[in-house]
Amino acid sequence: MRPDDISIRKMQRIVDEWVHEYGVRYFSELTNMACLTEEVGELARVMARKYGDQSFKAGEKENLGEEMADVLFVLVCLANQTGVNLTEEFRKTMEKKTNRDSLRHIANPKLQA
Repeated sequence: MRPDDISIRKMQRIVDEWVHEYGVRYFSELTNMACLTEEVGELARVMARKYGDQSFKAGEKENLGEEMADVLFVLVCLANQTGVNLTEEFRKTMEKKTNRDSLRHIANPKLQA
C-alpha cells in the first residue's frame, strides 16, 4: 500500500474531523440522504456525457473523479452519523458477493470476450 493510500476507517475519521472543524455539525440524516442523491445525479450527468450519447454543454467539466469523491464524502458522512463501520460492512459485502457469485459471472457467456 502506498503511503498516501487512506483506509476506509481513516477516511471516516478524516471526514468526522472535517465536519466538526469546518462544517460545525453533520446535516440531518435525511438531508444527507438528499445530498447523496443529488451527488449521484451529478455523477450520472458526467457519465452520460462521457460514456453515453449526450455531449458536454459549453463550460461543463469532465470531472468524473470529483463527482465520485463527492458521492464518497456524503456516504461517509451518513455512515459516521448512523454509526456504520464501513470497513466491517465492506468486508461482509465482499464475503457475501464472493460466496453468492463465485461462479455466476465466470459462467455467464455474456461476459466472455
